[in-house]
Amino acid sequence: MSLAPLQWLLLAVCLYGAGALLSLLLARLETLAIAASSLFGIAGAACGLAASLPVLQSGTVERLVMDGPFPFAHFAARLDPLAALLLLAISALTLLASLYGWSYVREYRGRGVGAMGFFANAFIASMTGLVAMDNAFYFLILFEAMSLASYFLVIFEQDEEAVNAGFLYFLIAHAGSVLILTAFLLLYAQSGSLDFDSFRALKLDGPLASAVFLLALFGFGAKAGMAPLHGWLPRAHPAAPSHASALMSGVMVKIGVFGIVKVGVDILGARAAWWGLLVLAIGGASAVLGVLYALAEQDLKRLLAYSTVENVGIILLGVGAGMLGLAEHQPLLAALGFVAAGYHLLNHALFKGLLFMGAGSILYRAHSKDMERLGGLAARMPWTALSFLTGSLAICALPPFNGFVSEWFTYQALFAVSQDAGFALRLAGPLAMVMLALTGALAAMAFVKAYGMCFSGAPRSRHAAEATEAPLPMRAAMLLAALALLLLGVGASAVSPLMANVAASLTHAAPASVTEGLAIHPGLHAQTMVSMPLLAVLLISLPLCVLLALSILRGARLARRQQGDAWACGYAQEASMSVGPQGLTQPVAHMFAPLYRLRGQLSPAARLGAALEKTIAGASRAEPLWDRALTLPIARWADRLAARVRWLQHGDFRLYCLYVVIALLALLLIAAR
Repeated sequence: MSLAPLQWLLLAVCLYGAGALLSLLLARLETLAIAASSLFGIAGAACGLAASLPVLQSGTVERLVMDGPFPFAHFAARLDPLAALLLLAISALTLLASLYGWSYVREYRGRGVGAMGFFANAFIASMTGLVAMDNAFYFLILFEAMSLASYFLVIFEQDEEAVNAGFLYFLIAHAGSVLILTAFLLLYAQSGSLDFDSFRALKLDGPLASAVFLLALFGFGAKAGMAPLHGWLPRAHPAAPSHASALMSGVMVKIGVFGIVKVGVDILGARAAWWGLLVLAIGGASAVLGVLYALAEQDLKRLLAYSTVENVGIILLGVGAGMLGLAEHQPLLAALGFVAAGYHLLNHALFKGLLFMGAGSILYRAHSKDMERLGGLAARMPWTALSFLTGSLAICALPPFNGFVSEWFTYQALFAVSQDAGFALRLAGPLAMVMLALTGALAAMAFVKAYGMCFSGAPRSRHAAEATEAPLPMRAAMLLAALALLLLGVGASAVSPLMANVAASLTHAAPASVTEGLAIHPGLHAQTMVSMPLLAVLLISLPLCVLLALSILRGARLARRQQGDAWACGYAQEASMSVGPQGLTQPVAHMFAPLYRLRGQLSPAARLGAALEKTIAGASRAEPLWDRALTLPIARWADRLAARVRWLQHGDFRLYCLYVVIALLALLLIAAR
């Protein structure tokens, strides 16, 4: 079928909508509801991929404008390379999550799988439509639909933790929506239209442009989970079902990054250098704080959620560098920054989706997210262990996986920032590189801890000891994601031109010039691209060469060490003797103690809880005032009136008949007049 990209996108939204409705209609036939949700999710994801890839490859812009039901807002859709990149990430992860959910959702039978399928598909449909929407009115409607659908997924478990997490998420998400609405209203007041094209034509500058940018930065930043607006994320994402957590952490937070780029770069043009410096600073702080807080967690899904804050920070480092390049009229710096941000956005969607699916498989079989109660799962869940290890290597930016390539581009962009003639940029570049290097080291430690505590050593609970491998659809989804991480790393030379098209659309440069500029950086005299296939071959061949040399020297095959119990000073080793999650990270927690204390101060949960308690107490005090001022005086007056007319009631039936006759005579006299 030959359809235009926007037609494929519309078909994808319709398929997601059909999946949502069928899940609800088949709620009582739970097996059919699960199948409908998954099959329509997979079909919609395939259509989304068909819509995004041609636009990314060609670098063209597809646009559609129609009269909508409201006279003040056109129904405008625009699929440019930036929107196509988001659509690619959403569709790829949706395909994997839908396949994974086909088995995973069976755990929720009897608890409303039809409603879960409805909200999951509605959530995906709203994200898919949102990235292509080019009118502020419809953009906000879909943004709100995305927030509400994800809110119901967060509170799906209906326990106290999930409800509290959902309440916090609801408040912060809607506070962000108010800021975004204010930014769009300011643009509307200047342009007289809600179309983004009219916003682009404004060419705003000065304080008004800065006000719009700051409103959009913090409004969309709340959805992205950037520091210090990240407090909802480590509570909300772990509370949702794992396939929904993968989508929320893998792609929903990227809608926030998309909004920042859409307003700050596409609409406003990133005219002020301090905008880029601010994004760079927030990105560095988010990266370091996110990985530090991840390192301290022993709940696996909370660790992954904090890691999302870290990776959003890394993406913002690239966005900040790109904005600085535009403001300083350095097209190559701008291209490097946006290529780094776009590549890491796609990479993080896949490896964080894989890691959340791995955590869901552990929860599915071992019935715990607490790493203190896991251990020894590699022998019992080998395919899950392999997939989780691949995701861990990718998120730690180790070659030949995809995380290495995007962080390599990020380092190159930050190095280019440090070559600028201005003092602020020459200082910001090295500082950001140091923060990124520190983030990388701590991320490696965090995922050594996560993998080691879950999959290595001896089981530390009965469920961990009795765990078995995840069902086939879940394994298939994780292995496909792991393969994608390897292909995006080894195939960097094929993926980078797609990211160059995204950068070219944002910098208004020719895609060919951006691609050529990425090959050799004239200011650095260094190659910005590395040969990932060669690196992969070297990484595989070097250990083999070492083994071959050892076997030649020994003249025989290496003897395998006999497996036995670990030595424990003459005692039989027990699971409680192994190092736990907190013990492993205790030195880092001690070293960065002030930053850990800062977490409690930055978290909005305590403040919102206190504010809610004060509101309830104030309402409790205000309610008697109403009673004393209005209700009680009326009641006392009615009581006094009743006491005065009480003499009319004597209990004599004849007297009551007399009252009726008198009333009828009075009515006759009134009628006679």
